[in-house]
Amino acid sequence: MLKLYPPCENVSRYLIPLFRSLVAADLVGKYDFTQVEAAEKLGTTQAAISQYIHSKRGYKVAEQFSESLSKIQAFASETAKLLAKEKMEPDEDMSRFCEICRLLQKKC
Repeated sequence: MLKLYPPCENVSRYLIPLFRSLVAADLVGKYDFTQVEAAEKLGTTQAAISQYIHSKRGYKVAEQFSESLSKIQAFASETAKLLAKEKMEPDEDMSRFCEICRLLQKKC
């Protein structure tokens, strides 16, 4: 059976959790945010942040993006930095995600 999904849907199904996990890890690890504070910044729950940090969510698909992982990590680090320094609104992280999505679609 042929499944027709737009490229953005296919990429976002796997990339959003990976992107959020990398941002969450930076917020908690580099910027000393609590899981609750990181959840507020990312518009999610503390439980989701815990799963991101403990590799129960997000990291499972990292190997699928191995060719682009360094770019995704750099983009996530920059996003975490901007969120930590309050130079970006929480909903802007998704517009940054869209930039990654477009970049990856060009490679496909």
